[in-house]
Amino acid sequence: MHRVQINTQNRTIPPRYTWCTLRTLRLIILGFQLGLILRTEAQAPENCLVSETNRPPENADIHVLCGTENIDLSIYLCPVYQALYNESLLVLNSQLKPSCFGVADWTATPPVVKFKIPLNDSAILTCGNSFKISSDVGTGAFSDFSNVQSVNISGTVLSLDPSAGAITYRTQLHYKFSCRYPLQYILNNTQLSVSGVNLAIKDNNGTFVSTLSLHLYRDDLYQQLLTIPSTGLNLKTKIYVSVKATNLTSRFNVLLDRCYATTSPIPSSASYYDLFVGCVRDAQTKVDLNGVSQKAQFSFEAFRFLEHKNLTVSTFYVHCVTRLCEVSTCSSLLPNCANQRSKRETSEVPTNATISSPAIFVSSRLGGDPATATHSNALASQKSNGGAVVAVIICVVILAIIIVTMAVYFVLYIRRRKGLIR
Repeated sequence: MHRVQINTQNRTIPPRYTWCTLRTLRLIILGFQLGLILRTEAQAPENCLVSETNRPPENADIHVLCGTENIDLSIYLCPVYQALYNESLLVLNSQLKPSCFGVADWTATPPVVKFKIPLNDSAILTCGNSFKISSDVGTGAFSDFSNVQSVNISGTVLSLDPSAGAITYRTQLHYKFSCRYPLQYILNNTQLSVSGVNLAIKDNNGTFVSTLSLHLYRDDLYQQLLTIPSTGLNLKTKIYVSVKATNLTSRFNVLLDRCYATTSPIPSSASYYDLFVGCVRDAQTKVDLNGVSQKAQFSFEAFRFLEHKNLTVSTFYVHCVTRLCEVSTCSSLLPNCANQRSKRETSEVPTNATISSPAIFVSSRLGGDPATATHSNALASQKSNGGAVVAVIICVVILAIIIVTMAVYFVLYIRRRKGLIR
């Protein structure tokens, strides 16, 4: 084997030393290139250098907000970078669609990547989230019902490993989330208006529908809003009630379990009267729609509470215990009138489980619609006036007949005295 000599300032360098030097240099360059790749993929930003979350990832790094219109997810970003990932490598349920990726928020403290899932069928299913309906035993306001439904929306934010080879040194990130929405409404009665009330719907786990409204109407088509005068409606005036949900997915309908009246705006008042509870109904109450649409409708006739017998106007409020039911199962949740349940006590209906009407005033006058009553009074007045005129005419005619008769007798008497007639 020949010796290879490299002359550098009259010195000879062995080829083995040269080969070791080149190999070391190559490893250094390769390590530098690998460092550049990792720095490009998951370089820890300056925000993370001083953040308390600049640590390995944990399961508790995700925060879930179950909102009225969206599910909002926030995941700490610094642990993601610690695991050699970045915000562009996190995706919902491995669905590689633009709407399934998160957006980094470096202005937050600590920095987070945010995901927003709108509460509609298309958005929930597009990113592969799970949407399941479950049935539970009713509690609280629904303790009389053995089948109360809830919806559970769940999924996982997963990391995408960019490694091109057969192996990886990155750990797989799994951030699981779940939101459970009871299909009965949890409401607060804080807003009242002349013809109805709009309420935000919320509970401890989140909210599902943004608003629920109750309106009073004067016609069976539920088109003309009922205006209640301060002097009160006439007794037996028909009152039409509509409870409607808005921003509600087509999966669900509105179901009224019970509607009742109280003399107080507080639904748990000790003084109450049931309009209907399942199959048990007041004789004047008619349910038009229930559990078959995103609105429920019923009607009843205006009445007075006996405790107001000494008052000119009786005042009461209508309250409805309301929930949602999945369209395919609503019919099974409607009351089975062949096996009626007993009425529940009012105390079991908490204030935050109902939607309430504005104040309804009823006078002691008997009649139907006030406008109809006014029209009837006008007709009665016209008839009374007409009768008086007829009576006067009859009296005049009778008086005229009497006068004519007396005149004839007087003429005959005069002629008889003069011997003109016998």
